[in-house]
Parts: sequence; C-alpha cells; structure tokens
Amino acid sequence: MHILGKAEFLSPGGSVKDRVAVQIIEEALQSGKLHVGGLVTEGSAGSTAISLAMVASAYGCRCHVVIPDDAAIEKAQILEALGAVVERVRPVSISHKEHFVNIARRRAELAESTYKAQLNGSNDNEVAAVSLEENIDCKGLSSICRQHENVSKGGYFADQFENLANFRAHYQGTGPEIWAQTGGKLDAFVAAAGTGGTIAGVSQFLKEKNKKIKCFLIDPPGSSLYNRVTRGVMYSREEAEGKRLKNPFDTITEGIGINRITQNFKLAMLDGAFRGTDKEAVEMARFLTREEGLFLGSSSAMNCVGAYRVAQMLGPGHTIVTILCDSGLRHLSKFYNDDYLAKLNLTPSANRLEFLNTK
Repeated sequence: MHILGKAEFLSPGGSVKDRVAVQIIEEALQSGKLHVGGLVTEGSAGSTAISLAMVASAYGCRCHVVIPDDAAIEKAQILEALGAVVERVRPVSISHKEHFVNIARRRAELAESTYKAQLNGSNDNEVAAVSLEENIDCKGLSSICRQHENVSKGGYFADQFENLANFRAHYQGTGPEIWAQTGGKLDAFVAAAGTGGTIAGVSQFLKEKNKKIKCFLIDPPGSSLYNRVTRGVMYSREEAEGKRLKNPFDTITEGIGINRITQNFKLAMLDGAFRGTDKEAVEMARFLTREEGLFLGSSSAMNCVGAYRVAQMLGPGHTIVTILCDSGLRHLSKFYNDDYLAKLNLTPSANRLEFLNTK
C-alpha cells in the first residue's frame, strides 16, 4: 500500500491555491475584465487570498481581501505583509449580504463603477451617485479609494467558488502532474473540498485517463457535501424538513467544507465520500509531524485522514494520492495551539494511528 501526498505547501505562496490565483488573474487580464493597476478582490478564509495577493502584485495589480474574523490571525498578517488590504468581518451565512464573499463582490463592483464613472469624466459626487443608482453598497467606498490609489483602474472579483478558472487550474495542471508523477499507476485520489476546484479538476482529468481510478471526498464536520455525494441531498437523516439548525456545527479545519454546491464542485467525478472529524485531523497532524517530519495545515491533515480511510477500504497493494495543501505555519494560533484545542476537547493523545481504527 502506498499513500502519496502531492506537496503543494512547497509552492511559492505556500499552498495549492497558487495555481488557482495564477489561472484566475491571467484569464482575467487576457479577457480584459482586469487591467494592470486594477483591484482584485476576494472573500477567502486565507490561502486563496494569500496566493492572490502575491500573484496580483506580480502582475501589477492591487488586492483587497475580506476574511472571516475567526480565521487564524497569522493569515491576515501574511496578507498585509504581501501588501493586501485586509477586511475582517464576522462569519455569517452565504445567503447574508454581509458574508465575506458577498462583501468582496461589492468591493469589486464599487471599484469598477468608480473606474467607469471616472472614464466618463465624473467627479467624486457623481461617482457616488452612479454607485447608488446601480444598487451598489457605498459603505466603504471612500476608505477603499484611500487605501487603493489605483482604484481608478477598475475592480475584478476573483470569485474562486464559482469561477471555473479554478477548475481549469487543476484540470490542466494538478491532474496531469499527478498522472505523470505516478506514471499513471494510481488506484485512487481523495481530497476535501472548499471551492471544489481541486477535487473537480483532478478527478475529471484522472477519470478521463483511466476510468478505473476511484475518486473520493473527505468531508469535515459542518459540511453538507458528504450527504450530497452519498445521498444526493444537502442534509442528513437527522435534519428533517424544517428542523435543520440555523448555525450548524463548524469545523476547526479552515478552508474546507461547505453547505452549497459551487459551479466548480459540480464538475467533480466522485465514487464516494467519507466523513472526517476534527479530532482525527488534529491527531493526524501530530502523527505526521512526529513520524514523517511533515508540518501540515488542517486541510492537509484531513486529506490524510481521507487517504487512510480509502486505504482501509481498498486493502493492500494499491496506490492512493492526496493533496498536502499547505503547511502548519498558517495554523499556529488555532490548530496548533494547545490551549485553544483544550477548550474544544481536542487535545491530541494518540501514540500512533489508533484514533483511525474505530471505523
């Protein structure tokens, strides 16, 4: 049995999201939706934002990131070090107008409406009037203009969840690399999903190369994708009609798990799914540091939990591939913080992998 992890934490920006950021920005520039000197905005729990900040700067653009205020503080610190403007907001449902993704979209619309109005020779008051006419939330317009000198070059919302450049980055890059690096000799691929771009792009490419390759999802607590894959619905048997919790349990793993189907995830070709727990992710991370010398982030640890589950199911003699998304350096204040974990009853205690032998 071989379990292989693609070491995406070695990318220049420190995560698998570098691929997505390059694809999104290059496609936007080529299409004319983004201009050099323009403002790229995104709502992100961290890694995609960091990659976008790095890549945007390399292409002569600015970056404005909206992140939930419960994301690890070191992610915001890295973003600011890369020159991005960081806006931290309280976590709410995606259906709420103040969700970090929806705010990021409005920030791009504000920058774009300003750009168009200025092209028409409008003054500042007229720019604000145009924004109001277009039903764009003007809150923060003046602060964005102050923080981004080149806001007059327009705005572009990266939209990692729905932008299929995300899928293409993995279908054209990650998938072919996995195929080449394994010599086509793999039996299964497993990964968690946030935007769904990685699991969709890789699974579709691998299935086209060899339909016998099995592709699986590993889903964290609070996410509905497991139910979608295994039962075709976005709720569990315990969540009867009208009884679903308004704020379902969240996970300590950042950047994965979601309660809606994105355009990217729709393209995934999956053979099944597994549920992972926060405890398993925490224990797996410590095991990998102690036994393999790998200091990995929370989503990487959950992916390795998934790889172990697939290995248990397939048995000896198979090769399984997963993604090591990012390192533990972005997770020190929460996922690797003993005091924080103790408050959640997640203090690691396993000696080996006994925490995975209960299923």
